[in-house]
Amino acid sequence: MHSPAPRVRRQKTPGTVESRHLSDPDATGTAITADDLPLDNSFAELPPAFHTRLMPTPLPAPYFVAASSKAAALVGLDPADLAHEDMVAVFSGNHVPPRAKPLSAVYSGHQFGHWAGQLGDGRAILLGGMRTPGGPMELQLKGAGMTPYSRMGDGRAVLRSSIREFLCSEAMAALGIPTTRALVITGSNQRVARETLETASVVTRMAPSFVRFGSFEHWHYRNKPEELRILADYVIDNFYPELRNEEQPYLALLAEVTRRTARLMAHWQAVGFMHGVMNTDNMSILGLTLDYGPFGFMEAFDVDHICNHTDQGGRYSYANQVPVGHWNCYALANALLPLIGEVEAAQAALEVYVDAYGEQFDALMHAKLGLGTVAEDDRALFDDMFKLMQANRVDFTLFFRRLGDLRVTALGMDAAAREALDAPLRDLFLDRPAFDAWAGRYRERLLQENSDDASRRAAMNRVNPKYILRNYLAQVAIEKAQDGDFSEVQRLLAVLERPFDDQRENDAYAALPPDWAAQLEVSCSS
Repeated sequence: MHSPAPRVRRQKTPGTVESRHLSDPDATGTAITADDLPLDNSFAELPPAFHTRLMPTPLPAPYFVAASSKAAALVGLDPADLAHEDMVAVFSGNHVPPRAKPLSAVYSGHQFGHWAGQLGDGRAILLGGMRTPGGPMELQLKGAGMTPYSRMGDGRAVLRSSIREFLCSEAMAALGIPTTRALVITGSNQRVARETLETASVVTRMAPSFVRFGSFEHWHYRNKPEELRILADYVIDNFYPELRNEEQPYLALLAEVTRRTARLMAHWQAVGFMHGVMNTDNMSILGLTLDYGPFGFMEAFDVDHICNHTDQGGRYSYANQVPVGHWNCYALANALLPLIGEVEAAQAALEVYVDAYGEQFDALMHAKLGLGTVAEDDRALFDDMFKLMQANRVDFTLFFRRLGDLRVTALGMDAAAREALDAPLRDLFLDRPAFDAWAGRYRERLLQENSDDASRRAAMNRVNPKYILRNYLAQVAIEKAQDGDFSEVQRLLAVLERPFDDQRENDAYAALPPDWAAQLEVSCSS
């Protein structure tokens, strides 16, 4: 079995947005409307070959579904405004603000390990960006209609997939994992065909940039070195300006993106998240979790678990995410090679992946187990823990959350008393004697650093979530929404925004999945 670990009021800043309400007058007494959104679009300034300027396709009779207050705060919007008719029109693609320069980007990529050629934004339209105190943030309408890159698609997203991406984007952010964000969902009764007829929807997602590994591959495989250089310079100047002072900025870009990707993989593994479609066109040049399709969070632990029903070969299984992340960095390196010049230099830059992943995952594991020091045998303790979880198919999230309740003081108790005290955690295992043996080793390790039960538990609960987006929770919210009740989407979002809090009133959202959840399947269809 493979281990999950391969070795005062703020003054307004000129040009930036602040939280404003549509019904509130500004300093001049003029009501602020959706047309006042301070949009720009740096990507639109690139040569025409990089994108197609186009208008979104209007969505018939659009309505508001849900919005994220935390995402809205990032771009200075009042979340209450997002349900306003003006905003629903904008974020459905029915009205384009005057400052917007909508476009769809072209890119290519490797899909399931095979070169797929030209891809591009098949149903996503970049509305524009907003300058914020935290930096630029682009707003992209996903599901806004056909583009020149739609291939055989209809350019639409369905309510089901929009809800899943909206909830997971915000859940991942709350978990502290680098990710694109989701601002708002709008819907329509327009029917679109997938496996069945479903209703159309648009999710507005946000990121500093949506440039992907595949954006670079596109120009490399077309033998367009000048376009490749233009894109690399754009990324460096806008998002990695510190690299401009490096002796070899393109090489430094490769190393930094590789490092960020490795750390992202460590975060995924440590929380049990599986992306499902780690194609190079779904890999962010900023090291963000990008494109939520058939994702899943680990429940009954199986290192070979495949969350994507379409992935029959298991290329993107939990166990394979780390090596595939490295493979994708090699694909990026190959694309950047005309700018770097030396194969050996590119290979050296790629070598940062293993150490960056190992260091990040090791740090995350020590925190998850409440260990404040590093000992020689910790790796064996972690590996044996995962083997035990594998053999017993233990729920990933419940295990780590309940592990915080395990007491070092129980070492002085007799076996029966200790077993009773450990019961909530111990009962997750079929092989309880095997758990007892591992728990004994873990307690001895905690004793080595004089670990205090209460402070350790508090620290562990700050890194081990109680609430994750289980597939069945998303499915319940989706089915209610498909019947016209959007309340569960917002309710579930509120729970997921506080994943580490006890939220006793929401204990049901932290329970083991019901039996029917085993029948759920997610695929690339959206």
